[in-house]
Amino acid sequence: MGRIDDIANRYVAEWAALSPTGATYVGISGYDDQLDDLSPDGYAAQADLTRRTLADLDATEPDTEAERIAREAMQERLGLDLARYDTGETTSEVSVITSGLHHSRMIFDLMPTEGAEAQANIAARLSLFAGAMEGYKTTLREAAAKGHVSSQAQLLKVAEQCDAWVDPQGDNVFHGLVERLGAEGALDADLRRGAAAATAAIAEFGQFLRTELAPHGRQKQAAGRERYELASQYFLGARIDLDETYAWGFAELARLEADMRTVAGQILTPGATIDEAVAALDADPTRTIQGKEAFRDWMQQLADQAISELHGTHFDIPEQVRRIECMIAPTSDGSVYYTGPSEDFARPGRMWWAVPQGITDFSTWREVTTVYHEGVPGHHLQIGQTAVRAEMLNRWQRLLCWVSGHGEGWALYAERLMDELGYLEDPGDKLGMLDGQAFRAARVIVDIGMHLELEIPKDNPFDFHPGERWTPELGWEFLREHCRVPDEMLRFELNRYLGWPGQAPSYKVGERIWLQARDDAKTRKGADFDLREFHRQALDLGALGLDPLRRALARL
Repeated sequence: MGRIDDIANRYVAEWAALSPTGATYVGISGYDDQLDDLSPDGYAAQADLTRRTLADLDATEPDTEAERIAREAMQERLGLDLARYDTGETTSEVSVITSGLHHSRMIFDLMPTEGAEAQANIAARLSLFAGAMEGYKTTLREAAAKGHVSSQAQLLKVAEQCDAWVDPQGDNVFHGLVERLGAEGALDADLRRGAAAATAAIAEFGQFLRTELAPHGRQKQAAGRERYELASQYFLGARIDLDETYAWGFAELARLEADMRTVAGQILTPGATIDEAVAALDADPTRTIQGKEAFRDWMQQLADQAISELHGTHFDIPEQVRRIECMIAPTSDGSVYYTGPSEDFARPGRMWWAVPQGITDFSTWREVTTVYHEGVPGHHLQIGQTAVRAEMLNRWQRLLCWVSGHGEGWALYAERLMDELGYLEDPGDKLGMLDGQAFRAARVIVDIGMHLELEIPKDNPFDFHPGERWTPELGWEFLREHCRVPDEMLRFELNRYLGWPGQAPSYKVGERIWLQARDDAKTRKGADFDLREFHRQALDLGALGLDPLRRALARL
């Protein structure tokens, strides 16, 4: 490997020491008994590493095309990381989906639990939790003093999450973890003591958000154009025309809903409405599973089946990636997410459901494409294949590079691909895919519209409040009209968009760019275009910003 790869690998080693939770997340061993320094000094140290690495990259010319791609990817990602730090975004970001608190809590879900050493690491990390939160409070105070603070509404929502996480009748995350471990003797005492301290720290952090930080929070949840442009570029790895994309969102949603009406007629009779078809599917006992554990088992069976059938036919799936675990998350936040395998693949890739409290029945027709999105050919194939390619990709590319538009765009593209490959011939499953696609298209409209406070087009195809300007209240109304998601989950979704500007559109916009890249490859190669080869080459590049991806694919 060359000089660019040396810089990248050195960055990973230094980064892991600065971010022990990140090291655990990507499966780098040796840091499971530590937590990140979330104080201002801790954030500054990571920013300093980023600056030094960028300077090294700028001063080093790549020797090969592979190194050129790696250099472009790293410059793009680290450059935006630094821009977010310098503008105060990194040190002030608190939302219902991401913050220093969320990262510190969620890492316990990924830690090894078997054996005395693994459990001792958990006890050690629990004992450090309160100190990490104190450092984080200092960071948030200093950021707020400089005018960088999340919206008051987001801060109060995260305080509510803290309440749920420590509620003995709710998630009770840390005490629940210790009970599941079943340790004995002195180790059990250490774990229980650590769980009590960490639980108290979360409760105190919730009070800090309510009483100290929220009064300084922004009253308006809209990010504004300047902040949104940076956020959109960060999540996509591409610069896009936000106004054109906003208009495209309306056209795309209208197209998808027309397709949904056609499929609704296949499920019932021609002329049937989408809602009538949804009601019929939900009433079908063969499409309903009761209980979280039974639903998890159904997901596992479908994920395993997809891997078995796609390997050797439409994809060449590496052996290490032919295993995935479906998990029920220990929280009830309403999110669905994927976590990649550890570096040595001892911990497999996992898809997680944080099922909201009170939801016990699951409609399979809605979730078939969710399994394809999170599993194969979606995130699990994409991330797992990248992790395997040690002979082609440096350690930073394999472990640390993640671009939402690339990853989520690929996963949404994977859902559509499974329809193209004939896996959604059942009209109920097809409606589920289209419903998910429409959900993501609605998010393009709502996210850009709310954060830029745009005018709703007077001639919009839904005749929705023409000429008015977007507000969170109108966002909620629009989502409820166009998304068939339980209110508990939809409310979480809206709060997520308001606290994480630019991320929600990255799915549909990312898919749009992936489809454009495939069309461009077809045009370049003509009769020589091979879809299986296109997928292999594209995934072998590793994760990239979508602008660097298009440039790299054009050179293949």
